[in-house]
Amino acid sequence: MRVLFVEDYEPLRTSVSQGLREAGFAVDVSADGEEGLWYAESCDYDVIILDIMLPVVDGLTILKRIRHLGRAIPVLLLTARDTVQDRVRGLDLGADDYLVKPFAFEELLARVRAMVRRKYAAKDPVLRIEDLEIDTARRTVRRAGRPIELTAREYALLEFLALRAGQVVSRTDIWEHLYEFDASVESNVVNVYIGYLRRKIEQPGLPRLIHTRRGQGYMLGQ
Repeated sequence: MRVLFVEDYEPLRTSVSQGLREAGFAVDVSADGEEGLWYAESCDYDVIILDIMLPVVDGLTILKRIRHLGRAIPVLLLTARDTVQDRVRGLDLGADDYLVKPFAFEELLARVRAMVRRKYAAKDPVLRIEDLEIDTARRTVRRAGRPIELTAREYALLEFLALRAGQVVSRTDIWEHLYEFDASVESNVVNVYIGYLRRKIEQPGLPRLIHTRRGQGYMLGQ
């Protein structure tokens, strides 16, 4: 999953973005509202984490612009001001959630994961596709009851396919949701990671789960 984090306070920006990456997210980071707005308008993020008090362009202006453009990207607002009026204003402008500073990173992470599930209409944190189980909270995977060890990138790819189970997902969609804006990777990297996943997920005697649709992309499940 791909996240945009717009925050001008450098220590918080660094720690949160590092934590999100360690949790398996691709993260684009901006320190000011003008650049953050450009990112938000340019990419289809799974979640945007947006500080309200930003230089150049404030967070609420960015939020209004996103919604004016008809973008339904889930937005989590961060603020140091904890008043009912502030929360109501942000939510009325189209924010999906609200978190007051200081906060525990674990809570932010849980809120981001919940927003991703809502975006893809997945209420249960455990995704089940036939005999495959993906626990999005614990980031664990089992098939037919057997644990499967995945790298962070392999897990991110599997989770993205699982959230769109039964749908054909193009290579472009996969690229845009799993890699950061300035990522320098080979053009065939999606094919390579699909191969890695197949070697770990597909098992003798069990039905194939990852299907190739030539010229279109990949699909998890039937």
